[in-house]
Amino acid sequence: MIASFVEAIGPAWTWILIGLVLMGTELVASGVFLLWLGLAALVTGLQILLVPMPWQGQILLFGILSVLFAVVASRRSRAANTLNQGAQGLVGRDYPLAAPIVAGEGHIRVNDTLWRVTGPDAPLGARVRVTGVEGTLLTVVAAS
Repeated sequence: MIASFVEAIGPAWTWILIGLVLMGTELVASGVFLLWLGLAALVTGLQILLVPMPWQGQILLFGILSVLFAVVASRRSRAANTLNQGAQGLVGRDYPLAAPIVAGEGHIRVNDTLWRVTGPDAPLGARVRVTGVEGTLLTVVAAS
């Protein structure tokens, strides 16, 4: 029955349909993983519409795209994982001083927030790197 369905609509449309079903399933049972498999199936189907290939090539293309999309998504997710980290998300980043560091205290501006910083004295506008967080006080050093 499945084989006759695939023959009726063709392999390209079968891949596209599988991709849409996987992506739709992601909406119901979210876990982000089915989205990338669905996208890989969709791209495989579109590729087959442009350049027909044997079933072995289709499976290979789908496998490669699935791994590629999952790896790229995983890396992007880790890189953007500063949400809900509060001040810890600032550690390792460079900012110009909004107020000079005098007697060990100054300020930096991050978006619309002014943060108190401690570190070695530095003039207004000097670039500093956030190295630590103590409550709402950031520890900084001169950026290289």
